[in-house]
Amino acid sequence: MRYLPKSDEERRQMLAEIGAATIDDLFSSIPAEYRLARDLAVPRQQAESEIVAYFRAAGQKNATDYASFLGAGAYLHYRPVIIDALVQRGEFLTSYTPYQAEITQGTLQAIFEFQTMIAELTGMDVANASMYDGSTGAAEAAMMAVRVTGRHKAVVASTVHPEYREVLATYAKHKGLTTALAGYDQETGRVDLKALAAAVSAETAAVLVQSPNFFGIIEDIPAIAAIAHANGALLIVSIAEAVSLGIVRPPVEADIVAMEAQSFGVALCYGGPFCGVIAAKEQFVRQMPGRLAGQTVDGAGNRGFVLTLATREQHIRREKATSNICTNQALVALMATIFMAVYGKEGMRELAEHNLAKADYAAKTLGSQPGAKLRFKDTSLGGAPRFHEFVLQTEEAPAVWSRRLLENKIVGGVELSRWYPELGNCTLWCATEVVTREQIETAAKVLAGVEVEA
Repeated sequence: MRYLPKSDEERRQMLAEIGAATIDDLFSSIPAEYRLARDLAVPRQQAESEIVAYFRAAGQKNATDYASFLGAGAYLHYRPVIIDALVQRGEFLTSYTPYQAEITQGTLQAIFEFQTMIAELTGMDVANASMYDGSTGAAEAAMMAVRVTGRHKAVVASTVHPEYREVLATYAKHKGLTTALAGYDQETGRVDLKALAAAVSAETAAVLVQSPNFFGIIEDIPAIAAIAHANGALLIVSIAEAVSLGIVRPPVEADIVAMEAQSFGVALCYGGPFCGVIAAKEQFVRQMPGRLAGQTVDGAGNRGFVLTLATREQHIRREKATSNICTNQALVALMATIFMAVYGKEGMRELAEHNLAKADYAAKTLGSQPGAKLRFKDTSLGGAPRFHEFVLQTEEAPAVWSRRLLENKIVGGVELSRWYPELGNCTLWCATEVVTREQIETAAKVLAGVEVEA
């Protein structure tokens, strides 16, 4: 701490230099009622043994061995143990950012492989080396569309994750972007194509949809692309559940894909970190935010990897920068890369099929209980296909049956009325491969008010 002014004399000298009598003078612009007139309530210092005991006690408060049917953009999937074994190696965990190619070939190759796999999965030509998360990825994609088209309006489907829309609204507020919301079809849960077509105009820079959407339903991407492209707008498809790409047709009609890759081996740790992605058609590559790793050869003809494109403020003049995003999620992206490599093409498809079947069983089992039904039509009734999430409507208020579920160590679906007031008593349920048939059947009994044996 040798360079920090600690003594009273040093502080007096500094105050005198700037013409202040006391330190309090530095805060004179803050009204007195907003200033803290007491010391901070900081607890006393603790011994190492006391700190360990504190965290052990706090850990006991965690909900362990609960069956979870939560989804809504954060998905619980099995994580192969090899992921942590590799990412905790010093070469990756503490490696320097990959500006100096001669000392970061491993990191650069991992990033390159990540980009390649993401491009293959999404059906796009190029992918960047990751973003913060899916929500900022969607917002950055909208800003990218503004730069490409020179327009300043966006149409957003109401079936896009509500929190993604909130992040976009924050970006739009300070970027001069006007947004309009297109509602959803009350029967199918898909975006209302007529409402979408009415909202899109020659001034629209981008149409943003999500598929599978927030209700877990697959959108009609070709039809939506036709509406966007007929008006000269770019189509952005947000994918909150990456595992769906193992079986759902990739949105090849899109111009930009913004994806959350958390499902690819990234643990749910109280909200983060996540791993966002932007992938796009090749003609838009110079407007992509973040950075891209590329493959080349050295003077001796050996394969090597470099940062090919970095369009952020640290690399180029501010007015030419595509984004003020300062970094990426390289270590988290490495988790996703290992996950994809471990599963492979066949494994990814089998995983997606498992999720699809598990959710179908859960939807039919829960939806057939007294006082419960599926909110949107399924394919057998002329509805749209869904992946591993579904909306359940109950006669009882969710708060009532949710307490019963928690007493049986089950976490039920997410209540939707907080974002969609018209969907009273509706909840969004998710069933991934880690949910068992027994847990689904137990949840159905508790939902119906049947006593469950301990």
